[in-house]
Amino acid sequence: MDLHLKSFYKLSALAIASLIAAATPIAAAEAAQAETAEFIYESAPFPSCHASTIDETPQGLVAAWFGGKREGDPSVGIWVSRHTAAGWTTPVEVANGDQTSGDVKRFPCWNPVLFQVPGGALQLYYKVGPNPREWWGLVIESKDHGQTWSEPRRLPDGILGPIKNKPILLANGRLLSGSSTEHQGWRAHFEWSDDQGATWHKSAAINTGEELGLIQPTLFHLKDGTIVAYMRCRQRKIAESRSTDQGETWSTPHMIELPNNNSGLDGVTLVDGRHVLIYNHTPQGRTPLNLAIANDDSLNWQPLLTLESEPGEYSYPAIIQTADGRLHMVYTWKRELIKHVVVDPPAKPE
Repeated sequence: MDLHLKSFYKLSALAIASLIAAATPIAAAEAAQAETAEFIYESAPFPSCHASTIDETPQGLVAAWFGGKREGDPSVGIWVSRHTAAGWTTPVEVANGDQTSGDVKRFPCWNPVLFQVPGGALQLYYKVGPNPREWWGLVIESKDHGQTWSEPRRLPDGILGPIKNKPILLANGRLLSGSSTEHQGWRAHFEWSDDQGATWHKSAAINTGEELGLIQPTLFHLKDGTIVAYMRCRQRKIAESRSTDQGETWSTPHMIELPNNNSGLDGVTLVDGRHVLIYNHTPQGRTPLNLAIANDDSLNWQPLLTLESEPGEYSYPAIIQTADGRLHMVYTWKRELIKHVVVDPPAKPE
């Protein structure tokens, strides 16, 4: 990439919105603008990156992703950057797949997920292993908002941790995460902890992997206590399942009308009860990358913003709402960089 493009991403929010509008034919129907669009770093000691995650700590934003020679290469580790008054810090590798025993000296790392425990540590879940069919889950913690990290702790056998998307904290204090396995077909399940990650439980797989291939759930919570999971689906549409018992059992999954390109998606329930989904609105390829909003629990999705529409890969997004009400998103930009976009959601309709 021509790093002179840096100046492009320093344009005003108005100029950025105008460029986005010119790039997409549905911009007139969209209700939001990008306030900030920037790369977290301009250069790094790794040529390839993917699967970013973001969360807000009491001292600001922290982002993480995996980076190395290429996805699945033993060189791939977990990298972290913090957002300070001076901008994003230089990425630092905080975890890798080095092995202390066995014939293999190092395995690749995969899919980090950040979660800020309210009033507690910042947790970073990730996977290590030769491939997604054989990987295992680990977690590290930071007590200084992402500056330093604990030694890795392997999760219990059978527990992988949040597989791509952030867990959600339920009203009863339960930490619920969407997970999945790929060694017997693509099958989704859910894991929860009632003690901030000290111990874990898991649901049964909600699909057989035969009729529908499902992985990487993202979670929304409705006003009546129902939890809705949207999942990446091999059948080229987003799949949905629901739980009414705090994530322990789930309805039979089915496909909804939104397209899915067999790539990652993410979503967040806003403090005002609306829901926002970030995904590739296409059955194939990894462009465009879109934001949609549902104004109530009917989950009737409306276009909010097209984040990317040019050729290339824009994928594996993560989204949060920060304390100031804004939406912060990170995603893979052509496997070369991690992009950060900030959007102030429109006011809720009366």
